[in-house]
Amino acid sequence: MELLEQRIEQDGQVLPGNILKVSNFLNHQIDTNLLDQMGAEFHRLYADTKITKVITIESSGIAVAYPVAREFGVPLVFAKKHQSKNVDEDVYCAQVFSFTHGNTNNVVISKKYINKDDKVLLVDDFLANGKALEGLISLVEQAGAQVQGICIAIEKGFQDGGKNIREKGYRVESLAIVEKMTDDGRITFRR
Repeated sequence: MELLEQRIEQDGQVLPGNILKVSNFLNHQIDTNLLDQMGAEFHRLYADTKITKVITIESSGIAVAYPVAREFGVPLVFAKKHQSKNVDEDVYCAQVFSFTHGNTNNVVISKKYINKDDKVLLVDDFLANGKALEGLISLVEQAGAQVQGICIAIEKGFQDGGKNIREKGYRVESLAIVEKMTDDGRITFRR
């Protein structure tokens, strides 16, 4: 998506450790107009696909997933990183390693919100090593539901996550794929 690539070039910051900071428009301060356009583009890409739920992981994935769920007219469910008192004990659970934070979290979804009849579209802001997606896929599989596709705002194409998920047979649509980031802040996109 050219608009997203332009915004990454304009406002993204390359930090040490292959971190792409997009806090200015995607996951701290949110450009709602841009996200609405992203939601419309994901809807266009999956228009021929039956979807009953959109699922993401808290917290940065929620902003990206909301306009997608709205476009499809289906509920948005997000996996919580901590089982709190307001989440039933009857949950699906998976362990997820966070590249950004360098730690492992148990993520949960209440069994009330996903079942074997669901056709799921997974959505996230970033795809780097694929561990968050693997956790979400595990939650969907535990419920007996089907992953119909995966929507990613920004994929780091130089890391193996996207390749590994695609090799498992999942359809992954990324709006911007970063092929290379340099220490001087230059970003090259996959064409």
